[in-house]
Amino acid sequence: MSGLGLMIAFVIAIIVMIVAISKYKIHPFLSIMTVSLILGLVAGIPLVDTKVDGKTVQGIATVIGSGFSGTFTSIGIVIILGALIGGILEITGAAFKLADLIIKLVGKKNPELAIELMGWVVSIPVFCDSGFVILNPIRKALVKRTLVPSVGMSVALSAGLYISHVFIPPTPGPIAAANTLGVGNNLLLVIAMGMVVSIFPLIAGYGYVKYIGPKVKTPEDINDGEVVKTYEEIMASHKNIPGAFMSLAPIVIPILLMALGSISNMAKWTGFLGEICVFLGTPVIALAVGVIFAVVQLISSGKTGEFYELTNETLKVSGPILFVTAAGGVLGKVIAVSGMVQYITANAGILETIGIFFPFILSAILKTAQGSSTVALTTTAGIVAPLLGVLGLDTPMLTTLTVMAIGAGAMVVSHANDSYFWVVTNFGEMTPDQGYKTQTVCTFILGVASMAEIWLLSLILR
Repeated sequence: MSGLGLMIAFVIAIIVMIVAISKYKIHPFLSIMTVSLILGLVAGIPLVDTKVDGKTVQGIATVIGSGFSGTFTSIGIVIILGALIGGILEITGAAFKLADLIIKLVGKKNPELAIELMGWVVSIPVFCDSGFVILNPIRKALVKRTLVPSVGMSVALSAGLYISHVFIPPTPGPIAAANTLGVGNNLLLVIAMGMVVSIFPLIAGYGYVKYIGPKVKTPEDINDGEVVKTYEEIMASHKNIPGAFMSLAPIVIPILLMALGSISNMAKWTGFLGEICVFLGTPVIALAVGVIFAVVQLISSGKTGEFYELTNETLKVSGPILFVTAAGGVLGKVIAVSGMVQYITANAGILETIGIFFPFILSAILKTAQGSSTVALTTTAGIVAPLLGVLGLDTPMLTTLTVMAIGAGAMVVSHANDSYFWVVTNFGEMTPDQGYKTQTVCTFILGVASMAEIWLLSLILR
């Protein structure tokens, strides 16, 4: 199958998957894997590896295997190490120390805004998936500390992380798009514009958080009296709570290392120093260093006896998240192999008449279809690059806004084929149905708000 029929099959597959998960309560892992298999077969992916014109075409089993293992390779260890850091921060009381620090900075009345802005800053050098895992303990502590709805805090953190993830280098997606479109040598302009374009979605995200937060309940939400009591009891149980530096170190050090790695790549540092920076900046290594600082924190708190059980519990909690996330990777792989991206690319000329909205729509379609914001960013940039003149977007400023428009599309929408969707819903203790109402809707709002600002800027900046 190809062309329009494939697009229709994809839409039907997504609908079936959502209904299976939300209405019939079929586990997301089984729902996504089943839909991926059926969609692959309908799309014409062969049953076994086949030679066509001297080239090997992967069979459905190979595609499923590579999609599953590829996701584990990219994010599996990151989730486990991040969750382990989070667990240590919780049992030592460091998470609550950090929560108190944030409250002192922004006030008890604005925790959603605080966590949103924190996410926005953290995700500039760090992938949003990793950022959510790292900051989740602080989010949970703030929920207990301030009595605000858990869902609101989860969505606020997710929104802040997502916005800078698609707009501001050195995150890989926008920097790759900038290079492809010919503004990679002017990253300062891209970074500055990314910060400006963040204003509308940050406001829109915060507004939606305040609206949806009280309407959706999770197991983290208990009555106010219980929360206050629990928080005070937890604080009282931690007699050796780490200081501000040791509380921050397991989170800040990995972020700084990843930022250093990104800077090293951008600056093209060579030699031993460059290799060390890139090595330490790899998310797995950076988080491993964070774990070392967390263990030091554990030792200073006198709770090393809990380390084995904590590690065991972390693996139990991380397991379902990893498998569902990997299933989402399978769906994305099936879609990529099916030829859907090629069909969209071949018919891109139909959309050329809509100017700055063309890269947004194209990126949004690719994002929704295959799940990865980074893939949507890089693929769309490659398609749009030769069309900049036709679209009237070939000045440095308009090209930079084109990078932003692609990033805005790459936020629309985060759903079941996106690993980030499952990270947010699982760590936020939401059901998939709640995830659609919160994370999916919020990312749509973020994308539309971003594009509205980009369009207004395109009328002024030429």
